Amino acid sequence: MNIQDIPENPYLLLTPGPLSTSKSVRAAMLRDWCTWDDDYNLGVVQDIRSRLVRLAAGESDQFTAVLMQGSGSFGVEACLGTAVPPEGKLLIIANGAYGMRMVRFMEVMKRPYVLLRVAETEQPDLSRIEEILRSDEAITHVAMVYCETTTGILNPVKEVCALAKKYEKITIIDAMSAFGGIPMDMEKLPADYLISSSNKCIQGVPGFSFILARRTLLEQCEGNAHSHSLDAYDQWKTMDGSGKWRFTSPTHTVRAFQQALAELEEEGGVEARYQRYKENQRILREGMERLGYHTLLPEELQSPIITSFLYPNEDFDFKTFYTAMKEKGFVLYPGKVSDADTFRIGNIGEIYGEDIEKLLKAIEEVTA
Repeated sequence: MNIQDIPENPYLLLTPGPLSTSKSVRAAMLRDWCTWDDDYNLGVVQDIRSRLVRLAAGESDQFTAVLMQGSGSFGVEACLGTAVPPEGKLLIIANGAYGMRMVRFMEVMKRPYVLLRVAETEQPDLSRIEEILRSDEAITHVAMVYCETTTGILNPVKEVCALAKKYEKITIIDAMSAFGGIPMDMEKLPADYLISSSNKCIQGVPGFSFILARRTLLEQCEGNAHSHSLDAYDQWKTMDGSGKWRFTSPTHTVRAFQQALAELEEEGGVEARYQRYKENQRILREGMERLGYHTLLPEELQSPIITSFLYPNEDFDFKTFYTAMKEKGFVLYPGKVSDADTFRIGNIGEIYGEDIEKLLKAIEEVTA
C-alpha cells in the first residue's frame, strides 16, 4: 500500500496522547514482525534504545533505555517499584493527578513515601522541598512530573533535581508529556530516571512505555521489584543482551515508534519540535482569548503541551461543545482540575499552525 492510500483520520486528536500521527507512522504498522528474529530485536528494538539514550543524554554512556509493555502509567509504576527498594523512602512532589498517581502506586506497593502536595495551579516551593529533605534523612529518592497535564503546568524540574542532588538523593522524573517535545538533558538536570511513552511527543502510537536510567543505579536494583511483570531491572538485563523483551512485545507499535523517531530527526530534532509546539500554543492561546476563552494558568507557567481553558460562562456545557467540535473534525479533552470548570486542548502530535487556525475558526462557529 502506498502512503497516499492510507486513509485520512476523521478528526484531529487535540489531546496529550494518544495524538494525531503521520500517515507514514501508521503505514509502518502494516507489516508483521517476529519477536524472536534479529531483524526485529537488533534492527528495530536496539536502534530505538540507542536513539532514546541520545535524545536524553547525547553521547553520554552513563544511561540506558528499558522498554516496557503497557501505557505510561505502567512505566512509572515499574520505575518506582524497581528503583525505590523496600527499605527506601520516596518524596513525591505533586501538583496534579499524575503526581498523585505516584502516591497510589506507592500505597499499593506498601513502600514508604512522603508527599508534598501543591495546588494544581502552582509550582512547588523550593524552600519547602529543602526543608523536607533537610528534616527527613530517611528519604532516598525524589520524584515529580515534568509537565503536569492536569493543567498544562511546567514544573521547575531542573531546580528540584539540583536540590535533591545537594542532599544526595536519587531523582525520578515522570516526563510523560514532555520528553521529545521539550529539550532536556538528563546529565544536566540532573535526573537519574526518566519515564515517557510511545504515544506522546515522539508522535508514535500507544502500546509501550520506556524508562531512561542511569546505568550504575539500575545495576543495583536486582530484587527490588514488587512485581515480576513490572520488574524494570529484569527487563533491562534481558533486553540489554539481545534486544529481546521478556514477554510478547507490541511489535507493530514498536516499529511505528522507530518510524516516529526517524521523523523527529527529519523535523530537526527536539528543539525544532519544541518550537513548533510553542507556536501552536501561542496561536491557540491568542486566538482563544479573542473568542472570549481564558486560560487557567498564567503564561509564565504554561507548557507548550496542553492548555486548560476556563468555561466561558455558567451555561457552557462541555459535552455539547465536544460533540459539535468533533463533528467539525476536532477532538478536545475534558478538564481534570479539582476546583475549576475547565476543558483542555493539546498542541502536540502531527499538528501545525494552520490546523490550530482551522480549530479556532470551528470554535468561533460553534460558539456563535
